[in-house]
Amino acid sequence: MIEGKTSGLKASQINALERIYRRKLPAGELITDELARYLTELSHELQRQLGVIIDRSGAVKHVIVGDDREIVIPDLSGYSLGRSGLRGLRCIHTHLKQDPLSRDDLTDLELLRLDLMAVIGVRSDGLPGSFEYAHLLPATSAKSIEQVQLKDFYRLDLDFGPFIRALDQELERSAAETIDLSDGRERALLVSVGTGNRQNLEDSLAELDELARTANVVVIDKVIQRPRQLNPRFLVGEGKLKEIIIRALQQRATLLVFDQDLSPNQVRSISAITEMKVIDRSQLILDIFARRAQSRDGKVQVELAQLKYIMPRLSGKGTAMSRLMGGIGGRGPGETKLEIDRRRTRQKIRRLEDQLKSLGKGRLQRRQKRIRAGLPIVSIVGYTNAGKSTLLNALTQSEVLTEDLLFATLDTATRRLRFPLDREVIITDTVGFIRDLPPSLIGAFKATLEELEDADLLLHLVDLSNPRFIEQIASVEKILAELDLDKRQRLLVFNKVDKVPAEDLPHLCRRYGAVAVSALKRDSFGPLLQEMEQRFWPDGEEWEKQQPEEEGAALEDYGAVPEDPDEEFADEEDDSDWS
Repeated sequence: MIEGKTSGLKASQINALERIYRRKLPAGELITDELARYLTELSHELQRQLGVIIDRSGAVKHVIVGDDREIVIPDLSGYSLGRSGLRGLRCIHTHLKQDPLSRDDLTDLELLRLDLMAVIGVRSDGLPGSFEYAHLLPATSAKSIEQVQLKDFYRLDLDFGPFIRALDQELERSAAETIDLSDGRERALLVSVGTGNRQNLEDSLAELDELARTANVVVIDKVIQRPRQLNPRFLVGEGKLKEIIIRALQQRATLLVFDQDLSPNQVRSISAITEMKVIDRSQLILDIFARRAQSRDGKVQVELAQLKYIMPRLSGKGTAMSRLMGGIGGRGPGETKLEIDRRRTRQKIRRLEDQLKSLGKGRLQRRQKRIRAGLPIVSIVGYTNAGKSTLLNALTQSEVLTEDLLFATLDTATRRLRFPLDREVIITDTVGFIRDLPPSLIGAFKATLEELEDADLLLHLVDLSNPRFIEQIASVEKILAELDLDKRQRLLVFNKVDKVPAEDLPHLCRRYGAVAVSALKRDSFGPLLQEMEQRFWPDGEEWEKQQPEEEGAALEDYGAVPEDPDEEFADEEDDSDWS
């Protein structure tokens, strides 16, 4: 099969091109004189560029016809990259005016990870003229490509076999020194594209870096682009995308992670060019949730969110996916594999929604049990990694899992906290929020977020040491409003205050109406406990459950998430005395 622009060619010319496939080059030669002359003479006759893709055994794998300006290399994704990062293929093509290698030629060399890119100039009499070739260099080199130019093709003196073996070894050795591939983890390049403020993009990308670390992904590089307008097909500009792919290939990336949500068409378009996995921020968060959900409720909700996410991204592969394919437009009944996949996905979504409703009955029983106990209910809410689980552990002397990772807690834990005079409150730890939380994730956890409707007080915990704590407060506010939970009585609590200058703390607490604690220092909890006691038992009065319209202190509106639905409430309670 002849690739490229074959329209207008005579049958004899097509046959002449097809005969190139029958030529077998010696394994150690870049190209023989005979093949070079055959290509230039035929190129001169057709007045088109011609190219061949040759593997290391000397077999011609593709014959390409271009126009008078360029050739278009076909899809080479079927040829895998070797340990050195090269594909084991070389491209040799003609230039009608003996021009040197173009910028596109060198870009193809890097993008496709070819062994070598070469061009033969066509003289006016059709014979080989100038010759130039280029190859990649190790990442440790000052430049990424080396080019060699010859005025006369017949002066070429390159022992290709030993040359490519030595280049392979050097690239492999360089990669081993600079890139650790031994742990088998995904290696990701992070990309953020937007037309807004650069600082906001950098902050968001830093958070994406933390998400990747939580997902056990190695981040090898980060890229930010601020175009005048977003590319509807690739999100980034096409030239920038090629730069990103080249950087990813040089550093052996297996994954591209975009900080912005990608449409299904954008994912497909970018994947087709990169030959790498392409995901966005939402998919990365979903993966973290899938890894960390422990309760039955949590697992069902995560799976449901994943299916709703991938449903519009299911795509077919043409007629190869069809059970039945008629003529013209595909006459006759039949169901494509794509349709079957979509139908099965819809069925599974319905089953999971029914299962979630069933699990909701158990949650309702536990909520009613807590309400019948007549105890105040406090939920710790806030941004992810603000220290909510650490605070719960310190307050109740329990052992809820804590890690310095985003979304370390996904399944809510409930404990009892005892105050003096045999007074108690029920206190719950919840999953954290994050900026631009995808609607699919909010919807997935809505069944568990309903638990917050019973909370009499929301402790909005804020990591005061985070330079973006104001933006984090605003993000939680926004999500809380979306969940219709912004009418709840709440108390703003600044955590990790031991990491901020002591002289700034009183001013910040007054400005935001907050209470300061360090979750790692139990002796800092006095003001928080006194404030909670004053909220529920003012002047020593018995506590009465407040109605929703009673809003308590006029603090900003902030938000939260669920409780552990898999265990009975009584089994989850721990007692801790405060005096």
